[in-house]
Amino acid sequence: MLKKLLVPTLCALLLSSCAESPTGRRQVMLFDNNQLNTLGAQTFEQMKAEQKISTDPATNNYVQCVANALLKVTPAEYQQYKWEIVVFDSDQVNAFALPGGKMGVYTGLLKVAQTPAQLAAVVGHEIGHVMAGHSNERLSTNQFLQVALALGDAGSRAAGVRYQQEMMAALGLGAQVGVALPFSRAHETEADIIGLDLMARAGFNPEESVALWQNMAAAGSGGVPQFLSSHPIPDTRIRTLQQKMPEAATLYQQRRQQGTLPACRKP
Repeated sequence: MLKKLLVPTLCALLLSSCAESPTGRRQVMLFDNNQLNTLGAQTFEQMKAEQKISTDPATNNYVQCVANALLKVTPAEYQQYKWEIVVFDSDQVNAFALPGGKMGVYTGLLKVAQTPAQLAAVVGHEIGHVMAGHSNERLSTNQFLQVALALGDAGSRAAGVRYQQEMMAALGLGAQVGVALPFSRAHETEADIIGLDLMARAGFNPEESVALWQNMAAAGSGGVPQFLSSHPIPDTRIRTLQQKMPEAATLYQQRRQQGTLPACRKP
């Protein structure tokens, strides 16, 4: 009964929702992008209402300058978004981008991202999450796992499996560690690669992305083992960026030969 129910259901989900990321990775996308854009806008409005927003003109102009330079080299569909970029006045070393063209940068990040190019590495990374549809994929993966676990639970009940609660708890942990977390780390790596490409095309020195993660490592990574973390450790990210650096350096040199580079000034 379990095979008769589980396999066709999961196969139908997969076949109906296959997609490909900008780096060529196969994805499962179950949700409508318009729905996610609406959800992103609602989430952003709530964050603006609950968190302090920086009103410093120099800081806002600086972040906007870096973001605009990156957005100009994104595919046309993302340039059509009416991007709203807000600087949150907080010591958090963080930034984010939401579906539908919403972006937040925390002032604490500017202490670690010490140059415009280092800030571009972070902002490009966040734009990369949007370009790769990671919100859709993450929600879809969670939905897929919930369906699989629910069907597994139904199957175990029908088969009279002993210690069912313990087994389902173990399955849940296995799904989290074996699927959800690696997917999240894959998203982070992919966003790093897309961000590196964007910053090079926009005229920011891609070598600065390595310096950024060296700064991040110096600031402390929390000490969480990588296999139980949703983010790769800084050393892993640096190795990935260095592997992709020759191509990025070529793009950067081509951009330099074209003329004026971004003139963003950190306040």
